[in-house]
Amino acid sequence: MTRRTFLQTALATTATVGAGSASGAAAELPASGRRVPIGFLGATYSHGPDKIRLTRSSPDWDLVGVCDESAAGRAVCEQLGVPRISREELFRRAEVVAVESDIRDHEAHGLLALQAGRHVHLEKPPAATMAGMRALVTAAREQGKLLQTGFMWRFNPGFRAVFEAVRNGWLGEVVLVRAFMGNHLAPDRRPEWAEFHGGSMFEQGSHLVDAVVRLLGAPRKVTPFLRHQGAFKDTLNDANVAVLEFDKATAVITNTALQAASSPQRSFEVTGTLGTAVLQPIEPPTLIMDLSRAAGPYSKGAQKVPLPSYTRYEDEFRELAAAVRGQGTLSVPLEEELLVGETVLRVCQMQ
Repeated sequence: MTRRTFLQTALATTATVGAGSASGAAAELPASGRRVPIGFLGATYSHGPDKIRLTRSSPDWDLVGVCDESAAGRAVCEQLGVPRISREELFRRAEVVAVESDIRDHEAHGLLALQAGRHVHLEKPPAATMAGMRALVTAAREQGKLLQTGFMWRFNPGFRAVFEAVRNGWLGEVVLVRAFMGNHLAPDRRPEWAEFHGGSMFEQGSHLVDAVVRLLGAPRKVTPFLRHQGAFKDTLNDANVAVLEFDKATAVITNTALQAASSPQRSFEVTGTLGTAVLQPIEPPTLIMDLSRAAGPYSKGAQKVPLPSYTRYEDEFRELAAAVRGQGTLSVPLEEELLVGETVLRVCQMQ
């Protein structure tokens, strides 16, 4: 699968709209009566097309356009039917800039948008260096702007139920977290992931690092095991493990780009002194709670937890729009974004 074909596949379920209106026909207005102007800096990251589609149809947003001069970016805009605009126009018209460019550009594009005085939704992984991660957070603080990182499972109801159980003590004291995320990466996509020492752990495993750090805080020790094991003549670290040690708990994150399966296997398991929560698969979320005694809404023993339906990205963009309008705050503050970003780099030996 070529990169162009990959992007076309990602767009296959996306309907086009007339070139005269980037926002489409979303007539309903949010409770505030104000749609927030948003534009995209880059459109080539794999999550980008779906986020463009979402903001175009959501009553929370007024999509002003996409700034991307690359051939792949132009193809995305053409297939989505959204206008391409200059960077100058983007920074002039958009109140929020969503960075959905290639990974190598996330850090620089996020910083440009913040320095231009715009709120930023920054695709993950946010930065490839510690200095870059700190510069992003510093710019957001100095400009008084919002910075939201696009880790896609922050609003997954399975993760939210696990976090609730841990924070209310229903699982007892957490002693072990085990997390896995894998895929079978197409050979022609390996070079873009191989640009970074963290390889598939940096691109995919970072989702799990985000969850572990937000659950347990700052690890006192991080031990990465990054390996190239695929039969490919490249440098991509494609079979990886990271052990994160906390004062009273250990987390083990495993990741591979070599998984030969019909669908990616992804799981998150938390073991405490009073019970275990197993989220598998992560999408669609299926959660089993197994407790030694009744706690909170759960009975003693193993039980499948009913979870609400959800669609990726919807809740995070809804939260961002509300925060911009002054109707709430972001659930992940800047200091936590910094901790997550820096821990991702430690796990990937990129500090």
